[in-house]
Amino acid sequence: MSQKNQKIYIIAIGGAVMSSLAVALKKKGMTVLGSDDKIYDPAASLLKTNDLLPTDMGWDANRIDDSIDAIIVGMHAKADNPELLKAQALGIKIWSYPEFIRAQSDNKQRIVIAGSHGKTTITGTIIHVLNYWKKDFDYVVGAKIHGIEETIKLSNAPVIVIEGDEYFTSPLDLEPKFLKYDHHIALISGTEWDHINVYPTEESYLSQFEKLADRTPKAGTLVYCEEDKQAKKIGSIDRDDVRKEPYETPKYKVKDGVFILNGDTPVKLIGKHNMQNIEGARLILKRIGITDEQFYKAIASFEGAFKRNNLLSESDDCSVYTDFAHAPSKLAATVAALKELHPKRKLVACYELHTFSSLNKEFLSKYKNTYKAPEEAIVYFDQNLIKEKNYAPISEEDIKTSFSRKDIQVFTDPTALADHIQNKDWKDRDLLFMSSGNFGGLDLNAIAEKITN
Repeated sequence: MSQKNQKIYIIAIGGAVMSSLAVALKKKGMTVLGSDDKIYDPAASLLKTNDLLPTDMGWDANRIDDSIDAIIVGMHAKADNPELLKAQALGIKIWSYPEFIRAQSDNKQRIVIAGSHGKTTITGTIIHVLNYWKKDFDYVVGAKIHGIEETIKLSNAPVIVIEGDEYFTSPLDLEPKFLKYDHHIALISGTEWDHINVYPTEESYLSQFEKLADRTPKAGTLVYCEEDKQAKKIGSIDRDDVRKEPYETPKYKVKDGVFILNGDTPVKLIGKHNMQNIEGARLILKRIGITDEQFYKAIASFEGAFKRNNLLSESDDCSVYTDFAHAPSKLAATVAALKELHPKRKLVACYELHTFSSLNKEFLSKYKNTYKAPEEAIVYFDQNLIKEKNYAPISEEDIKTSFSRKDIQVFTDPTALADHIQNKDWKDRDLLFMSSGNFGGLDLNAIAEKITN
């Protein structure tokens, strides 16, 4: 599938990863077409810039014919997608995204970074350091990384670093993506029950990481965070001729608002969890020939992933951050990081319940004691989204009880939330927005500028 002149059709081309894959394949000389029912930025702009944006939105079986060499189907498509059904009827080769990446990686050393949290940062760290030292490698990362133009690179390089997602492979294959790559080296950063629409029990979710560990081949390496209870349990099992590499948070200090590693190496990431992520990346890089001296020289310039600990605006006594945090452990880690950064300031934190899991009333108890760090804790959610998902209603009392914090302020109206924030005194206070959504369409940049000016 690496030859030029292949004609590839991507169903659900508008996803963040699928759009990046489309661009990577075009650069390899393939003819790339695709479809989707809706495409938003930044994927829409990326596809348009590369002349890959579909002319018409929606699915049309008439676009599929025997001139197509292969179909790649994204997980946004459904099993009854008319284009997918037509491809099946014509006998066209159909790839899931991870299966296609694996087929492109036959002769490479394959490194998979997995975990419920931290995997994007760890993968991004590895990519940054290898780029810094001008190493020849390929990669797949699930989010935009500062300093890295593309999220996918496919070439004839001898190594590929893959961010391994535990979500299902495709509408036709409910096995996790990370099991498709046949890794030689794998890392498990941590485990926390998520994706309850796919894994209805905690046990069914955690078992996927155990399967990943069990598939480590002889002479392979399994790196895992021993500070995570389940990752340690999975990683510490003896497997025939598999090298075990546990890691934990390295020693660090915070001086004048800067996190410092290795005694005197300032880094741009913040928080204990990110120091832990950096350590995981260091171990992986050591396995492929990067010395500690090289690592610490390169890591000082790594800015992390977009939407993670993102500084929107600041003044002498107030900073406003956003973060992609969308699960209990990510919430706890992110608020703790801001408190470490500015321990003398009070922290006002706003968290949006947005994912399938977080909006499920039965899942809310997983947030117990995760929101203790900020002086003022706010939760926002969209009641209409709960209705759309046919979930049980969530009350203000449900949230206070689940988070074990009676003084949490709950908002369901974005305008009311904005008014509450903008009318506060922000002297010696920081503001943190956390969500995988958009707080009902609020202009967070405008709010940040207003309260810091």
